[in-house]
Amino acid sequence: MIASWAEHAARLFEPAPPPRWDTPGDLAAFLDPKTRQTPALDVIDAALVRAFNTPDSRLVISMPPQEGKSQRASRRFPLWALTQNPDLRIAVASYEANIARRWGRAIRDDITQHARDLNLSVRPDLSAQHEWQLDQHDGGVFTAGVGGAMTGRPVDLLLIDDPVKDREQADSPTFREKVWDWWTDTASTRLAPSAPVILILTRWHEDDLAGRLLSSEDGPRWDVVSIPAQCDDPATDQLGREAGEFMLSARGRTREQWEAIKRNAPTRTWAALYQQRPTPAEGAVWKSPWIESNRGKTGEIHHDLQRIVVAVDPAATSKKTSDMTGIVVTGMDSQRRGWVLDDRTLRGSPVEWGCAAWDAVLDWNATDIVVEDNQGGEMVLEVLNAAWRVVTERRNTRRLMPRIQRVHAVQSKRTRAEAIAALYETGHVKHAADGTDRLSKLEDQMLTWTGEGASPDRVDALVHGLTVLFQPHHTKVNPARKAGSGRWGGMRGR
Repeated sequence: MIASWAEHAARLFEPAPPPRWDTPGDLAAFLDPKTRQTPALDVIDAALVRAFNTPDSRLVISMPPQEGKSQRASRRFPLWALTQNPDLRIAVASYEANIARRWGRAIRDDITQHARDLNLSVRPDLSAQHEWQLDQHDGGVFTAGVGGAMTGRPVDLLLIDDPVKDREQADSPTFREKVWDWWTDTASTRLAPSAPVILILTRWHEDDLAGRLLSSEDGPRWDVVSIPAQCDDPATDQLGREAGEFMLSARGRTREQWEAIKRNAPTRTWAALYQQRPTPAEGAVWKSPWIESNRGKTGEIHHDLQRIVVAVDPAATSKKTSDMTGIVVTGMDSQRRGWVLDDRTLRGSPVEWGCAAWDAVLDWNATDIVVEDNQGGEMVLEVLNAAWRVVTERRNTRRLMPRIQRVHAVQSKRTRAEAIAALYETGHVKHAADGTDRLSKLEDQMLTWTGEGASPDRVDALVHGLTVLFQPHHTKVNPARKAGSGRWGGMRGR
């Protein structure tokens, strides 16, 4: 007992050695020589180290189940982080508190079993599975279930591992909203300045936590490691695989075993859990081949366009925290083919979205701006009139205001969308391919909206714009700005 105390006292006065492991994978191999390192885990290691070294970083890791992502990101990485900075206060959350608690226990036990090698020890008086602290340091681990409280606990590093349990939870709008509310109201509010956040999951649903974060205005901030079981696009594959090549499995799965999983799994399950491409249960109104097979080649965007319109689907409220305002640019060529040219959708105040819409009109030399007048039509006109004055002054243009066309919708949103989707199916609409991803978020909405519930902002604007071009009798010109003859209705200004 005396020797044990003496050893402990001696260690306290020894200078801390520099960290010995460059990556969480290096530490994993040291602690367990049977650890199997794969190319996918190499990519994850690099992303974890990058996130750790980048203040205020955000990272999503999505990979097929049972391929080592949780062991690496939720067990080895927090321990590695503590060897780099033993004062880090780390939180680990999962769909149930007891699942998160297991990670807390595993990290704690690793420290207990390898204290000398790690140069770390756990405080005897604060060593519970769900909450423990390092001896002589501020760092430690706290665990919680998604939906649980985190009050009073500042977090320097947050890991969220599998926020949903299964398909039933993922398909429940109520549960998805619960997860989102927990993130916005609880988890994100506990973050210390510069705290990294890492989300580890297998994708279940297009509107899961990862999907909602990536489609939000803050989406570009998130670094994404998304590794499908089988490569379907060599150009974007993060492992550098050829088309059809399966990932090297941490569990030793062979190609034949992967093929058996693919053959026996429902299509939706394979796409979501294994390929990280979740799709709606009932199928979307638009199909991917209708878009992919009708992309306009680079340089073809402006070819022979006879008319261009900017369609606007205003947010329901005027707050800056309200929904996005859909702003989509569409056109028609001399062969009566529709074109989708640009997406300027944004979240902002009425003046902000009004100015964005007019900027799109001027940038694309559009003939009309299109708005729905079913709700707040007069208010929308006032917003556009005010925004036009702001834009013309800012851009120093003397051009008169283009036409405002008001769409009065009689049919349901789904019926109107299906009419436009039919034009896609028959090859009458092209998406401009100009080397940018300006239409990617619009296309994501098109390929995930099933026609049920509220239609997304971008899709609504798209439908308005193409309806005006293909079915002009469904619209009316704003009486205050009625056009005369010619492309600009006799109002082109210089």
